[in-house]
Amino acid sequence: MAKHRILIVTNRVPFPLNDGGALAMHAMVQGYYNEGWDVHLLSMNTSRHYVAPDDLPELYGKIAFDTFDINTDVKLVPTVKNFIFSRKPNHVERFYDKDFDKKLKEIINTHDPELIQIESVYLASYIPSIRLVSTARIAIRLHNVEYQIWERLSAEASSSFKRFYLRDLAARIKRFETGAWNKADILIPISVVDAALVKEAAIGKHVFVAPFGIEIPERKETVEEKWIGYHIGAMDWMPNAEGIRWFLEDIWPELHRQSPDFQFFFAGRNMPASFVKYDGKGVTCSGEVANAGDFIADKKVLIVPLKSGGGIRIKILEAMAAGKLVLSTSVGMQGIDAEPGTHYLLAESELDFQNQVQWLLANRESAEMIARNGRKMVINQYDSRKIIASLAANLSRIL
Repeated sequence: MAKHRILIVTNRVPFPLNDGGALAMHAMVQGYYNEGWDVHLLSMNTSRHYVAPDDLPELYGKIAFDTFDINTDVKLVPTVKNFIFSRKPNHVERFYDKDFDKKLKEIINTHDPELIQIESVYLASYIPSIRLVSTARIAIRLHNVEYQIWERLSAEASSSFKRFYLRDLAARIKRFETGAWNKADILIPISVVDAALVKEAAIGKHVFVAPFGIEIPERKETVEEKWIGYHIGAMDWMPNAEGIRWFLEDIWPELHRQSPDFQFFFAGRNMPASFVKYDGKGVTCSGEVANAGDFIADKKVLIVPLKSGGGIRIKILEAMAAGKLVLSTSVGMQGIDAEPGTHYLLAESELDFQNQVQWLLANRESAEMIARNGRKMVINQYDSRKIIASLAANLSRIL
């Protein structure tokens, strides 16, 4: 049986594996390769996430791999021009490049893929060019429903101007995003919640749910865990930064007064310099850490104070698989099929977070049982090998 040929197009090189986006894209590339597909990867090598070719893992020598250097930095003048003169989201214009368009078409003509999978909706502006040179099926993988993120951010905005700008941006993204869904042939959301939304907006499309999966590690308790809190995530992603700021400014002072021995450590790539001011009084800002596994090893409680965002938080799945206790908002747990009080602890308000920390410190055996239930749930439902095998089988039936 001939191998299926797939071209995966990403808006960044999916490496190093230190944030959810890179982990998710890398897992998809690895998964198709493991399933025996002929994989060609074309990645934008952006100014923000630039990766030197020599730094890449062994997998990238086993597949066809091309990169394209592009500057996607947010700049004031282009942003203002976009806001005044364009109806497209600024994100889309930042990721559009005529030379990338040309390279994409050249690779399609050479590789002749059966399936072209786009790993960001903001790359959907290239779909018309793809249609000019190929009859391949086009799939969009939905890491998030993007417009939901910006709608929530606009609702939380502190100033009227910021609220107005973000509301306008959310509307632009929604118009572009739902339009992109209807231009594609196949849509791959990461949760059944997102799938239901997609099916309403893009009637008649093939929709296959493929949650973010992880490789389930064998749990080795080589380091004694302390009942302290932590958060790790890319701090240049606005929902993470806004959530941690809310936690440290509005929740932590009273929480620390009530539970002075409970500590909180937070780390992440591109940590804003302004967050260093939160150091002290039980809080440690660790900045970017060399090894996320080492950072979380001795900490028991993952705190996820997200008020906006979408998709699935891979760091939550990894924490559960490692036997950590997760304390999160419902937004943080969005897309994960987990029950509050059974697989994790739910907190929506300042008082909720304070009360839940007091409870878990006073009821460690019960809290440990919740953590164990969370690990079992992840093992059963979010094993990346099972997820990609199912997706590949579904795609094979329509190619």
